[in-house]
Amino acid sequence: MVPFAGFDMPLQYADLSHTESHHWTREKASLFDVSHMVQHRLTGPGALPLLMKVTPSSLDKLGNNQSTLSCLLEDGTGGIVDDTVITRQGPEAFYFVTNAGRREEDLVFLTAEIDAYRSEHGADSIKWEILSDRALIALQGPLAASVLQSFIYTEGDTSSPSTDLSTLYFGQSRELYLRLPDGSKTAHPLLISRTGYTGEDGFEISIPTADAPSLPDQVTELLISQPDKVRLAGLAARDSLRLEAGMCLYGHDITTAQTPPSAALGWIVGKERRDEASPASKFNGSSIILPQLAKPSKTISQRRVGLTIEKGAPAREGAIIVDPSSTASDAGISDASTLAQIGVVTSGLPSPSLSGTNIAMAYIKNGFHKKGTEVQVLVRNKLRKATVTPMPWIESKFHRPS
Repeated sequence: MVPFAGFDMPLQYADLSHTESHHWTREKASLFDVSHMVQHRLTGPGALPLLMKVTPSSLDKLGNNQSTLSCLLEDGTGGIVDDTVITRQGPEAFYFVTNAGRREEDLVFLTAEIDAYRSEHGADSIKWEILSDRALIALQGPLAASVLQSFIYTEGDTSSPSTDLSTLYFGQSRELYLRLPDGSKTAHPLLISRTGYTGEDGFEISIPTADAPSLPDQVTELLISQPDKVRLAGLAARDSLRLEAGMCLYGHDITTAQTPPSAALGWIVGKERRDEASPASKFNGSSIILPQLAKPSKTISQRRVGLTIEKGAPAREGAIIVDPSSTASDAGISDASTLAQIGVVTSGLPSPSLSGTNIAMAYIKNGFHKKGTEVQVLVRNKLRKATVTPMPWIESKFHRPS
């Protein structure tokens, strides 16, 4: 157990090592307890306008029960306050999840934005709830769908289209009951979203606890009742899985110092929101972000990239990236300040899925960010060869319509 965002969290469980748990997720299915994440519900006539101001995404184009990755943005700078997955649950209803490590900052940010909106549009224009009475778990891996499907509750012996998970695609959600061992259904429907943080097919499951405090334990025990298919997994596997999938970890790979374009997340900016003449282009930081999208080479000094690094000690967070044309040899470095630094590693480790190949996420000077560019990384006082590599390293296996 390790402290994480005010919680005691398992790095791994006793039955599997970090590497074994990582492979288990890629080959079978793992269950992650992510109840430390902050779940929110925003409703009312001001919910959509508020979210359209604080994020750059085209949330007005989302259908009911559809989700998208987005970012909360600082006003003025466009800096990333947090990354979030937002689900539209109705014309004036949204559910979204933010990071536990940013809880205090997010609450201050959202409170200020919501208070400002209410002062102009009325106290009843927005209702904001922090869903502290809901647990959150993530079932991830190629067996996730078949395992979860086997526990979906159906009336009698017949299923309906809504209970068929094969028609629930990546970025969609449904409220469904699970069948407990005694044949009864769970006390409440669960919000099942086809999404995740591993690059595998899978689900995040939001579990209400009102009048049913044992429901999260019941659901967890149900999902791990087939240990040949599903095992519990901790933070260590979650980190290596998400890095192979090219996914950012807030506070490491993204902070308020980055905007979506500099963080290689420009795709979250809706197409309809990029025309500066359109009212839809007005969102926090749009005066910074839209020129970055239009002319990145002139407006962005650093880009987020992937690196594949030669065999040896892995490049960890903080390792500096060097222009190889400025170094004479790969001998030990006595004074790192003499090197021509062009970037810094933000996450790095040996990839379990790539037989220990060293991979890293980094920010690198504009011009060095192109695929195949050769650079060097200072690891344990020695320069190691590295190549800019497209992310993800492992192909995503999201369930999409064929």
